[in-house]
Amino acid sequence: MQTETISLEIAEHIAHVKLTRPDELNTMTPAFWEDMISVFEAIDADPAVRAVVLSSTGRHFTAGLDLKSAQSLHGDPKDVARERVHFLKHVKRLQHSFTVIDECRVPVIAVIQGGCIGGGVDLVTACDMRIIAEGGWFSVQEINVGIVADVGTLQRIPHLLPQGIVRELAYTGRRFPADEAKSYGFVNAVAADHEAALASAMALAKTIAQKSPVAMMGTKAVLNRGRGQTVEAGLDYVAVWNAAFLQGEDMREAIGAQMQKREPAFKNIA
Repeated sequence: MQTETISLEIAEHIAHVKLTRPDELNTMTPAFWEDMISVFEAIDADPAVRAVVLSSTGRHFTAGLDLKSAQSLHGDPKDVARERVHFLKHVKRLQHSFTVIDECRVPVIAVIQGGCIGGGVDLVTACDMRIIAEGGWFSVQEINVGIVADVGTLQRIPHLLPQGIVRELAYTGRRFPADEAKSYGFVNAVAADHEAALASAMALAKTIAQKSPVAMMGTKAVLNRGRGQTVEAGLDYVAVWNAAFLQGEDMREAIGAQMQKREPAFKNIA
């Protein structure tokens, strides 16, 4: 599958999503936001997919929002209320473009090279894991152009970094380099270069794809549901989840494979 801004390839239960506008620094045009929704809808519809690797091309992962397209975010100029309703609907649609990643039923691994700027941080914080190439960096760039980050960074990054660091990055827009990001656990690994980072992500995706797809879907759902909830509410949720799904074939297959010292063979999710 190839859209205007993104490509999708699926092989051996792994979906590889790739940003494909390197000459434009993979900036996020109006087409990008719709393409992201279409690509993840296709992933969700494919029962064979068990993990996603999301990477990019060129010197930078993404320079964030395409500022030229930001000039067209106005509705009815004669009525400020209607103009603001138009803008609200627009922002909610942009948010949905990354919520589809967060809510994807399988884990998503981001591979970052060079700069991951503005909307790029919104994007990778919606992913489950992040692997970055040496020399890569992040920037919550919105503060530097006079706006509040509004597509997910400020909601998701507090679950990934200490509050003081979150606020420093959001208030200053400074570069957050790979080694510092690794020291806080924001990235899972720092690889020697982009190729090595992609290889590491693919190896991780392969390991994930070998697990029970039902158990993997449930694990992600329970982890996501637990954000912002009490331990008690989380325990209730996972109890209900396992009461519904624990009696499937996957547990018997997983235990049988361990006892027989073989690789398990799980069916795709219907």
